[in-house]
Amino acid sequence: MRLILIFCTLLVLSPVTRSADATGQTANLYKLTVQLDWVAEPEHGGIYQAAARGFFADEGLDVTIVPGGPNAFVVQKIATGQAQIGQGDSTDILQKIATGLPVLSVAAVFQDDPSGLLVNAASKVHRFEDLQGKTIIARPDWTFLKYLKKQYGININVVPQNFSIAAFIGEKEAIQQGYFIAEPYHIVKAGGAKPRFLSTWDAGFRAYAVLFTNRKFAREHPTELRAFMRAYIKGWNDYLTGDPTPAHAAMKKTNSALTDEFAIASRQLILDEKLVTGRDIDGGPANTGQLAAARFATQIAQLEEIGVLPKNKVTVEQAMTTDFLPAR
Repeated sequence: MRLILIFCTLLVLSPVTRSADATGQTANLYKLTVQLDWVAEPEHGGIYQAAARGFFADEGLDVTIVPGGPNAFVVQKIATGQAQIGQGDSTDILQKIATGLPVLSVAAVFQDDPSGLLVNAASKVHRFEDLQGKTIIARPDWTFLKYLKKQYGININVVPQNFSIAAFIGEKEAIQQGYFIAEPYHIVKAGGAKPRFLSTWDAGFRAYAVLFTNRKFAREHPTELRAFMRAYIKGWNDYLTGDPTPAHAAMKKTNSALTDEFAIASRQLILDEKLVTGRDIDGGPANTGQLAAARFATQIAQLEEIGVLPKNKVTVEQAMTTDFLPAR
């Protein structure tokens, strides 16, 4: 979950963004709701670009985009049919599947979830091994912390986040959970030095940011899901290689705190780290949205090893499918 900066307490949210066909009509289009995990920001660029550019409508869909936030309860809404598609991270989805919720990952948002640890530029911490005995400002239930302890054999102290970057800026040895495409920008904007970022993927913890759906919806509406994925992937590639202005304008209508400067900077960070297209050998525009069964198998094994998932409770087949994605 992203940090909420102090100034965002003034945030005003509009509830939905909708797509329409070229005439502005939605009556003959299949209605589908997407529940986001967070307020509208460039991490949702593909969805907003697809809506703003009419890609969903071109596929016969009337898509309603609902912003999220700290208590969006995205998985529960998808599981109960209040929305058909949700955005989240694969770690959380796997844990929810283990509890019996009927959800299924169907596409990647980011090939690597951009969560990690922010470290002040002046800090002596340069590697994960350097975290031994350190205090980290983070969500106590963040799964990655358990992985760090197991993977590196370290002990750490955790101070719960108070949803501010003030403590980080004011203490050179502060270490804080953050999101690669958000907090570093805000820290520099607030007068701090650009922080180092210890990413989850560099520790071998390669979770996806994903789109997921209800298993019943997937069974009953495969045509609509495939149509959505075609438009969604087209939206991401258009957002990253073309003019992002349509998506940014749509986001700003929903998120009044979003500035052009932050939107452009965040999009550039997505590009720099190849978060959408992937950094592996098979990365590139053709990889947008794709999921790999082997990656899920590895993550399931990691979560079982640290006791987050019960042994043999969740299989790859229960967790994900590529059936609705365009062939590479």
